[in-house]
Amino acid sequence: MKITIENEIERARHAGVNHPENYPFLLTPTTPNRHGVLLVHGFSATPREMRALAEHLAEHNFTVFGVRLPGHGTRPEDLADCRAEEWLAATEQGYQLLQQKGLTVNAVGLSTGALLLLKLALLRRFERLVLLSPYLRLKHPLTPLAGLLSRFIPYQQRNIAVADRPFYYQQRPLKGIAQINRLRRQVKEQLPQITTPTLVLTAKGDKTITPGTARQLFERLASPIKEYHCYGDSVPHVLTTRENPCRKDVFNRTLNFLSIPEQ
Repeated sequence: MKITIENEIERARHAGVNHPENYPFLLTPTTPNRHGVLLVHGFSATPREMRALAEHLAEHNFTVFGVRLPGHGTRPEDLADCRAEEWLAATEQGYQLLQQKGLTVNAVGLSTGALLLLKLALLRRFERLVLLSPYLRLKHPLTPLAGLLSRFIPYQQRNIAVADRPFYYQQRPLKGIAQINRLRRQVKEQLPQITTPTLVLTAKGDKTITPGTARQLFERLASPIKEYHCYGDSVPHVLTTRENPCRKDVFNRTLNFLSIPEQ
């Protein structure tokens, strides 16, 4: 069955997404090249997190699709009911949408979105991957116990600025974090099987993931072509939003890595 952006938006609307910036999106440049880019946001966020990067890539003639992961952009209760397999299936549908247009497919994933792309790289062929703030371990010491703790403490409370509340959950379900634990364990074991050319970008100022975990992930990749860059203490976990003082550099490094010369 052909996958279209209209169908993806309708699916999001049916799931309860009611803010237009939380819908999946497709950007088609006026003079597209033959390359597509799949963008995958992080846990408890929405496609809006990747929109500015998408516009930058589209300005340079890439066709870009921003996926919406199930359980995101609606209610925290919806995310609590989702499994990692559902996120992976949505990511794969995004891949198929671009492939059906006759494009080679690259991908950029942020945080948990990066893990989903690594998982999918074992099933589908990507030209290149860019992993923003990927991890093998989260910093909070109770993260490994999320499944058990979810029976007693369903949600983790977060302070989110009022302007950002339509786009990020203030309550993150611990059941969802338990799904992340499943995903990261699987990915850790499979990294030596992944040979896709990969760029990893991370930061010392990241307070979400364990220091050094992105480097460990990078070193376990079997990719013959791979690059790693770590920003300083002023750069946060989310590399794609205005809060990152080095956002322009992130965008440019991503663009340069994906700009494969025409054969």
